[in-house]
Amino acid sequence: MPLIDSFNGIKIYIYNGDHRPPHIHAAYNEYEALITISELEIYAGELPSRQLKQVMLWFSENSEWAKEVFYELNPELK
Repeated sequence: MPLIDSFNGIKIYIYNGDHRPPHIHAAYNEYEALITISELEIYAGELPSRQLKQVMLWFSENSEWAKEVFYELNPELK
């Protein structure tokens, strides 16, 4: 599970061999949320609201790059 970024105690992962929809795993302490890259929706797990806001801010600058990394690690899903 490649760590692609970390900030303020939040770690952003994209797994190789993962599944659709394209998403990231955002982890903070004991919390983890799977967030879709296109819709920016949590579809599994949870994060505290403060950390979720930080992840959404991260997405505002990195969503295209995250999508590229997701498909690079999961080319069979393209």
